[in-house]
Amino acid sequence: MPRTEHSALTAALTNALPDGTVLTDDAALEPYAHDDAEWADYATPVAVVLATSLDDVVATVRIAAAHDAPVVPRGAGTGLSGGANAMAGSVVLSLERMTRIREVNAAERYAVVEAGVLNDNLRSRVAEDGLWYPPDPASQAISTIGGNVATNAGGLCCVKYGVTRDYVLGMTAVLADGSVARLGRTTAKGVTGYDLTGLMVGSEGTLGIIVDVTLKLRPLGGREDRAIVGWFPSLADAGTAVAAVSAAGIVPAALELIDSTCLRAVADWQEWTLPEGAAALLLAKVDEPGAAGEALAERVAAFFETAGGTHVERAFAPDEVDRLFLARRLAYPALERLGPVLTEDVCVPRGAVPEMLGRIEAIAQEADVVIANIAHAGDGNLHPLIIAPEGDDEARSRAKTAFDRIVDECRSLGGTVTGEHGVGLLKLPGAAAELSPVALAMHRAIKSALDPRGLLNPGKAFPGQPFPS
Repeated sequence: MPRTEHSALTAALTNALPDGTVLTDDAALEPYAHDDAEWADYATPVAVVLATSLDDVVATVRIAAAHDAPVVPRGAGTGLSGGANAMAGSVVLSLERMTRIREVNAAERYAVVEAGVLNDNLRSRVAEDGLWYPPDPASQAISTIGGNVATNAGGLCCVKYGVTRDYVLGMTAVLADGSVARLGRTTAKGVTGYDLTGLMVGSEGTLGIIVDVTLKLRPLGGREDRAIVGWFPSLADAGTAVAAVSAAGIVPAALELIDSTCLRAVADWQEWTLPEGAAALLLAKVDEPGAAGEALAERVAAFFETAGGTHVERAFAPDEVDRLFLARRLAYPALERLGPVLTEDVCVPRGAVPEMLGRIEAIAQEADVVIANIAHAGDGNLHPLIIAPEGDDEARSRAKTAFDRIVDECRSLGGTVTGEHGVGLLKLPGAAAELSPVALAMHRAIKSALDPRGLLNPGKAFPGQPFPS
């Protein structure tokens, strides 16, 4: 888009939207040009719109369409796949100011929230009515519900309670022509028409701009958290424990893995002392009440010990449970202190977790890169974190090679290239290998039907998307 057309676009946006809504200064644009994905391509957008209402979103989409400008929707920018990265000539449409919790219906157990509501804020608000919103990505304190829905985010407790898609009853979305689609229901059941709500979940802003969401809630009570922690002399031993818990038919409320690289980073940052020889930490949580929960915790602890776990620790008091899980919450920010982190997000069958962890260790040695591992191990969702020193181009190249090899090994074990972060930009090659030609054709047909000019977050979510001309 020529610079003269840029001026016409920004003028149209500024004239149509409330004061302070449109950003055009280069310094103000830069923070909105990309998400938290290391090494994903991006460009400075023409403008950023800080929408505060449905009308702002509709006006932005219509004006952008009139100027053939791509629209890149954005929440808090905490994504790790480049899904919110801007391209040249685009308008970034931020929903971060849309933070109203419009309704909490305790009787029917649902909430209606705007896209910019933070996950933690929603959980705190519904707890006041004795309700619970289970999806809890590690970024829950800083990520928005709109972003969670756009990527179908998971979290620590998704092994038992499901991912974001399992809680989305409906939504309001603005389509590529500026029309408003009100999708879904508030009833417990409903099968009228195609599941258009489900189609939008995980679509990464390529089919519509999610403005508000109706979310199913659970009762807050009836659960008693018990944590089980085991330190393991090797990553393989920890993987064996994960496979044993799964094979026994136990569905924990959480089952998280942290390797020694992550543990050392957290310990150095928080000034903790680690047990001697600890190569991996498994954190499990069961939440069945009473004697049933106690018996289940005992079984999990026994599996940890049989697999070689040492210093197996138990906790029941809420503060102690939170303390034991703090290491998992701090792992990613602790690693970021060491340098840029390229974050993988592969998911393999639960029984393949030990084999996949072994292959990741071998890749790290062969590629001569540092790979730390954190994982939602209970559902096979692994997050190898590849660290390359700032400014070291050779290390960066080796890290990219390792990233691609991990994707290949994951697929060879029957896995998928992304469990919860989304395809964005970083996973396009992996998605191309995973999706069949027929499935890709279906993706393109749906995209063409809802966004025929390809203006909504082009080039993201699935390979072969044409950019706007």
